[in-house]
Amino acid sequence: MSARIVVLISGRGRNLQALIDACASGLIDGQVVAVISNHAEAGGLARARAAGIPALALSHRDFASREAFDAALIERIDPYQPNIVALAGFMRILTPAFVGHYLGRMVNIHPSLLPKYPGLHTHQRALEAGDRKHGATVHFVTAELDGGPAIIQGQFTVDAQDTADTLADRVMQTIELHIYPQALAWLAAGQVRLDGARAAFANGHPAPLIWDAGQEAPPCAA
Repeated sequence: MSARIVVLISGRGRNLQALIDACASGLIDGQVVAVISNHAEAGGLARARAAGIPALALSHRDFASREAFDAALIERIDPYQPNIVALAGFMRILTPAFVGHYLGRMVNIHPSLLPKYPGLHTHQRALEAGDRKHGATVHFVTAELDGGPAIIQGQFTVDAQDTADTLADRVMQTIELHIYPQALAWLAAGQVRLDGARAAFANGHPAPLIWDAGQEAPPCAA
């Protein structure tokens, strides 16, 4: 049975578009059944509508607490019966109750090589630290911010002329748009799962799988 995917966004929806395209191409055995944003003006909602996908806005500003917003968000998500909830630039810190409700089904993509640089300003922090490698991580979502078990990391070598802006663009274009669809393809096919405090591949491959930009796409973890 193909996976039912709900995607949560806050912005332009570039990773969302990559997931929509990967479902259409057959890379992901599933379909995006709804897109929800906490910003009504988010560009990703237009991408969803253009693809014929239900697109909903639910503003966190309309709720008195994180708990109330997350409870309302669950009420919007659950009617779509998702196998996977994908955070794609969803700029909200989630409550433990929300995370627990979707534990093992919810994944996120973060623009750093976790555990380095959870939170914001990851590219500037990598430059200030003098890192030679930088990239992005797809991980299961747990109650710890950006602390869930990693499934795959993509990386490249930082150039001497890189700025925070160029790193942001390179991470998105050369890493995120490739590894997020791949991770969801594995998840939809049952090739990776959350096993306690780790991500476990069905074939025993250690997680996270490390992929260097410029190489062929990561192999299927069958």
